[in-house]
Amino acid sequence: MSARALAELIRDNQPCLVLTGAGVSTESGIPDFRSATGIWQRFDPYEVASIEAFRRDPERVWEFYALRLDVLADARPNPAHRALAELEAQGLVQAVVTQNVDRLHAEAGSREVIEVHGSIGSALCLSCGRQVDDVRPLLPLPRCAGCGTVLKPGVVMFGELLPAHAMDRATTLAQEAALLLVVGTSLEVWPVAGLPEETIAHGGKLAIVNREATRYDGRAEIVVHASAGEVLTECVTSIASS
Repeated sequence: MSARALAELIRDNQPCLVLTGAGVSTESGIPDFRSATGIWQRFDPYEVASIEAFRRDPERVWEFYALRLDVLADARPNPAHRALAELEAQGLVQAVVTQNVDRLHAEAGSREVIEVHGSIGSALCLSCGRQVDDVRPLLPLPRCAGCGTVLKPGVVMFGELLPAHAMDRATTLAQEAALLLVVGTSLEVWPVAGLPEETIAHGGKLAIVNREATRYDGRAEIVVHASAGEVLTECVTSIASS
């Protein structure tokens, strides 16, 4: 019933913007960060994932990110990724704003993906601005081919601002959305956690698919506490049969 109701909500409220978080990636076997078994229970983020740590000890930071890249090496898009790509192909999803850095939305076929936290497979030179799309061949300590400076992981680190162009685009789409579909995020990390407020304040509706409760559950039209892959797959099936 929940998936059918969500399908109707998506179909009847266009444009629909999707916001995804770690709960989508975990269904591909990728560890999350903040749960009791998450990455930050084993690593201090300010020692391995902050801009200060990178400037102090880039080798240690890259050791950490190499471990994360190893975990991602075998990860593949799951049913949630594929369902969102299918909804986009049908014209029912305008774009996906994601906090995830694994690029699995793009791999699944989503074309309009806004990566507000960057991409872990890329890197950036803080000295000359050169960007590298695939940093893995340059490990263990990637250096800029232009100036020799150690490259920074292409993710937003603690102590850094989110990329302005990505966040501006996400905010504009949230304000214009008739429906914001939140999938797999507890809406705790700002400023992305403020996107539902942008949609609601501009007259749009909110739907949430997340295993745990969020601060916005009471303001959403539909809340489903279940697997993102299962719910979204059922949603696509319901739309196809209607």
